[in-house]
Amino acid sequence: MKNIITGILSTCLIAALAAGFWLRAQEPDQTTFHVKVDMVVLSFTVLDQKNKYVNGLKPKDFKVYEDEIGQKVATFAEGSRSPMQVLDNGEMRPMRASTEAAPAGNVPSNPDAIDTKAEATGTNVFVLFDTSNYMYRGFVYASDSIADFIRGLDRSDSIAVYTYSRNLNRAVPLNRDRSSAIGGLRKAVAGDDSALYNCLLLTLRDAAKVPGRKVVIVFSNGPDNASMVSPEDVRAVAEDEGIPIYVISTSEVSKDPISSNIFKRISANTGGKSYFAKTWQKQIEAFESIREDLGNSYTVSYYPQPNPNEGFRKIRVELTDEAMRKYKIRARPGYRPQRGF
Repeated sequence: MKNIITGILSTCLIAALAAGFWLRAQEPDQTTFHVKVDMVVLSFTVLDQKNKYVNGLKPKDFKVYEDEIGQKVATFAEGSRSPMQVLDNGEMRPMRASTEAAPAGNVPSNPDAIDTKAEATGTNVFVLFDTSNYMYRGFVYASDSIADFIRGLDRSDSIAVYTYSRNLNRAVPLNRDRSSAIGGLRKAVAGDDSALYNCLLLTLRDAAKVPGRKVVIVFSNGPDNASMVSPEDVRAVAEDEGIPIYVISTSEVSKDPISSNIFKRISANTGGKSYFAKTWQKQIEAFESIREDLGNSYTVSYYPQPNPNEGFRKIRVELTDEAMRKYKIRARPGYRPQRGF
C-alpha cells in the first residue's frame, strides 16, 4: 500500500510540475525567481442581448488588455478555421506552414512522447468520461450522448477519449478518426471509486503539450472520493494553460451542492461552461451547446507586454465599436505566469 501511495504522489507531482507549478525553496533569500511568459492563447465568445453568437468580427474589432496594459494580437481565428497572422495594420494573412509540422493532435498512449509540433488547425478536444461506480445508472445513455457529440464535431477538430475511475485511462489518443474515438468509447466499463481531480489534472497535462486551441470536456456524475489533489489546483493549471473546461454533470445541483459549486467555479474561471443534465435528452442538449460554443468562438494569441506583476494577471477583452459595447464577452479572467529559477 505504501508503494501505491508513493506512486500516486509521484504522478501528481510530475503533473503539477509539467503544468507550470514550481515549489519555492524553504529559504526565500537563497532562491531567485524569474517570470517566464510565452505566447498567451485566449478563446472567447461574443453574445448579443438575445444571447445569440456574434460572428464575423475581425481583429480590429477587439482590444485585449492584461492588467489594463494593451496587447498586440499576433494571431486570430474564428471557430475551427485556421489561425491567421495579424499584421501591424490590422489586416490578416495565412500563417506560414512549418515543414516540420505533424498531423494534428498526435497524442500517443505514452504522454511523455506527445508530438508538440502538431498542426494548429481546428480544436483539440479532450473528453474525460466518468466510468466510476457512480455511473452505473445511465452509463449507456451517457456513452450514446458522447458518441453523438463526436460525430457532430467539425472535420478539422481532433478528439481524444479518456475515461476515469480511480485511475486515468487514455482510451483513444488525440486524432481525427471519429470511428476510432467512438470504438474506444464503447469499450469503457463502469466501476471503482472516483478520482476526478487527479485524472483531470493529468488530462490537462496532456492537453498542454498540444499546440493550438484545446478544450477539456468532463462528463461526470459529480462526487470525487479518491483524489489527492484539490479542485483549486486543477482550476489554476487550466487557467494558466488557457484551457477551457466544460463540465456536464448528471447529478442534481441540490443533491450534491459541493461538487456542483466546484464545477461552476472551474468552468467559469477557465472560460468554459457547466451543465447539470440528469436526463439523456438534457445531456444531448448540453453537448450540442458545447459544439455550438466551439464553432462560434474566437481565439487570439499575443506575447505579453512588459509587466512587473508576477502573480495573477487579469485579462480583459473589449469591443472597439461603441455600438457593440452592449454585447457580452465570455473569456477566462486571467492567468499566472510561470516561475523559473
